Amino acid sequence: MGMTGPGKDKLLDLEKRMNKLCIKKEDIEEKFIKASGRGGQKVNKTSSAVFLRHQKTNLTVKCGKSRSQTLNRFYALRTLIEKIEEAVMGITEEKLNKVEKIKKQKQRRRRKTQKKLKRQ
Repeated sequence: MGMTGPGKDKLLDLEKRMNKLCIKKEDIEEKFIKASGRGGQKVNKTSSAVFLRHQKTNLTVKCGKSRSQTLNRFYALRTLIEKIEEAVMGITEEKLNKVEKIKKQKQRRRRKTQKKLKRQ
């Protein structure tokens, strides 16, 4: 049961986000390159990884998660749009929440280890 590609609704969502940010498909340079990592001979022979560059902002993305070129293209485009959104709008609220959560976890762990050290 292999994946053929992203659903139409996900592609439409990406197109809406591109329109919102005024990103044109002509502004995105696309190259297909050989992936690295797992996949054996197949990865070494086919150019399934995708390299995207937005010419106006000069932001680049390389994606070789999947062995499918179509899926990699979708993932790369989604990541590129996220990067452009961050550049335009600053750090997103979602990322700030993640950073805060990690900080709290680290503080909690630090306190825990300090208590252990004091007991000894």
